[in-house]
Amino acid sequence: MSNMFNDNILKGKWNELKGDVKKLWGKLTDDDLEKAKGDAQSLGGIVQQKYGIKEEEFREKMNDLVARYTPNGDPGAPRH
Repeated sequence: MSNMFNDNILKGKWNELKGDVKKLWGKLTDDDLEKAKGDAQSLGGIVQQKYGIKEEEFREKMNDLVARYTPNGDPGAPRH
């Protein structure tokens, strides 16, 4: 999948992102977010389990979300 968000961005910006993640997926608890700790695979599994969505849909939504926190809105851009 092109423009895959960078896991390092997710982990590095986790404290900022987790509020938006919870707004996007309101069924997530604080415990769910603590378990994920910015790990995309872990978060994806929790979201897929609670919402019954496919990984592709999770990744698309995360790409959009992470793009807000990256230079030029490119979720695959490395952090400087």
